[in-house]
Amino acid sequence: MTDTVSPVEGQTFLEHFSELRVRVTWAVGALLVCTVISFAFAQSLLEFLIAPYGENVQAISPTEPIETYFKVALVSGAVLAMPFILYQVWLFVKPALESKEERRFVYIFVPSAFLLFLIGIAFSWLVLLPAAISFLSGFMPTVFLVEWTANEYIGFTTTFLFWIGVSFEMPLIIYLIARAGIITPQGLREQWRVAIVAIAVIAAVVTPSIDPITMLLTMVPLTVLYGLSILLAYVGQRQFERAMAIE
Repeated sequence: MTDTVSPVEGQTFLEHFSELRVRVTWAVGALLVCTVISFAFAQSLLEFLIAPYGENVQAISPTEPIETYFKVALVSGAVLAMPFILYQVWLFVKPALESKEERRFVYIFVPSAFLLFLIGIAFSWLVLLPAAISFLSGFMPTVFLVEWTANEYIGFTTTFLFWIGVSFEMPLIIYLIARAGIITPQGLREQWRVAIVAIAVIAAVVTPSIDPITMLLTMVPLTVLYGLSILLAYVGQRQFERAMAIE
């Protein structure tokens, strides 16, 4: 196995996986450090997240408050560590890039990916989450007394915000895959129906409520991002073909 060479600068597959292990280790280390830092303002962030609900949430078990506190710190740590995590992704991909111009793409990739991540969080916080909370808290009020627990409310809120943010990074991820020659923009364009179904499934998974309005609001930006992904895939394909021609 060690004699088998990967396409990344003549590395063996064992060396390739060793590099992956190093990058994952650094990313996890950054997550831990940023989580520890987040404990300093986790309470303020917790109060900020509860504000859309309009009142205090219940804690029905002795450990629920501290579990919720740690959950907020962890998600906050993941957001803070995202630029470093993206940089580790870049370091893993960088050996596959030939020219200095291509390697300089890191100055665009990391800030752009992090900006898209923040835009996704902002969009879900300002548009999607209020719609979901309004629907869930006001559903059949004459039948149900809605009193959410801290663990459940913070759980779906932080999960929703984080994964919508990650999904907004799709265009750059598609670009990197196209740059590696794995996919083509023609294939993405021809499979748009499949993509719409996949986007609907993703929207159904990441949205905290089951109402169709929140799901449609989630699908709209993801569909636009898919169209942007096709355009970036054209750029990635041209760069891949140019690199192959040079070789």
